[in-house]
Amino acid sequence: MVKEEGRKVVATNRKARHDYLIEDTYEAGIVLSGTEVKSLRQGRASLVDGYALVFQGEIWLEGVHINEYTEGTWNNHSARRRRKLLLHREEIAKIAGKMNDSGRTLVPLQLYFSDGRAKVEIAVAKGKREYDKRHALREKQDTRESQRAMSLRQNR
Repeated sequence: MVKEEGRKVVATNRKARHDYLIEDTYEAGIVLSGTEVKSLRQGRASLVDGYALVFQGEIWLEGVHINEYTEGTWNNHSARRRRKLLLHREEIAKIAGKMNDSGRTLVPLQLYFSDGRAKVEIAVAKGKREYDKRHALREKQDTRESQRAMSLRQNR
């Protein structure tokens, strides 16, 4: 079998960047069963309600929906089970230290294959307030309008 190379994104959590202020990101391996990997290769996953937590010195991913494999049999996986993340002990300690601050949470940003291995990008994030979200949208809209005006002026 030919070894995969590069990065193939399966699912992204675009809402997380809108709802949270991202402080640090980490790449973690993820423990999956065989049918979960096959379902991911078909691109059938959702990170919308996902979060991660530190429990007894390990990091667990919860709320991530990986659809059941269509050709699976009686040993198919459950769609929203708890999945263990694989990180170095020092990284787990660093994340646990940051999580002790109030208002911090661990959110998954991307689920992808890197050289054939399933990885998840998690971030230590702080929740945005409603006015922060409106301000970010306003800034994005202003930059878009200024770019549009500059491109119209250059075309004349």
